[in-house]
Amino acid sequence: MKFTGLLPALFTVCLIVMAVIAGFAIFQDRFIYFPEKAAIDSLTGGGLRAWPTAETFRGLVAEPAGGARGTAIIFHGNAGHAGHRSPYATVLTRLGLRVILAEYPGYGPRDGAPGEESLVTDAQQTIALAHRLYGTPLLLIGESLGAGVAASAGSRERDKIAGLLLIAPWDQLDHVAAYHYPWLPVKWLMRDRYDSISHLASIDRPVLVVVAERDSIVPAQFGKTLYNALPGPKQLMVVKAAEHNDWISHVDDAWWQEAIEILFAPSH
Repeated sequence: MKFTGLLPALFTVCLIVMAVIAGFAIFQDRFIYFPEKAAIDSLTGGGLRAWPTAETFRGLVAEPAGGARGTAIIFHGNAGHAGHRSPYATVLTRLGLRVILAEYPGYGPRDGAPGEESLVTDAQQTIALAHRLYGTPLLLIGESLGAGVAASAGSRERDKIAGLLLIAPWDQLDHVAAYHYPWLPVKWLMRDRYDSISHLASIDRPVLVVVAERDSIVPAQFGKTLYNALPGPKQLMVVKAAEHNDWISHVDDAWWQEAIEILFAPSH
């Protein structure tokens, strides 16, 4: 009788687990992408203008005083929009770089739907346009999700770039998902994998991997795994006592200067 009474409970538990798994499979994009919409007018100003134009908006651009020594394209994380990343423009223009804060499809004022293929394909187009307009050297800087975008798009457009700075990156997104949801079979459920190890398996440009020591969202171990797999040239920087979202407050202009010089170093 006890065994018989247990069967309905087990059946109910199985149904709940199956429902949760099905929900994750169907709505997984809502666990990955957190776009915030905004009008172009609310993003420009303070040295930032629509790029390349308001009519063909792909992001924001800031120019350094006295001419640019190169261009850096910033691919931001999974939340908010490009306008939230103005601190990159502030510090990098001081170092003589033109800064493009790239916007993703479905974020800010842009139409479209987020997804790995749409973001990476769009990033390729942004890289190609920046290269056509400004030439070289062209650096790619990606944070968190943006590191996955930069890794994939940069590998496809490697002839146009001088180097990559990957901040709080992962090796594969499903590994991070499994870390946070160990009870879910995420390896079989996830559509977007952002497999940066595979994408960068043959990269021949300088890659600087930056991890936050206390990162609880993308733990440093995943960035270190990516770093160890890179064929080189490469370098690893650990931002001490930093979390995922506050690491930028732990570095100064001298840190940025060192990072940029690493990327500008000859790759051959």
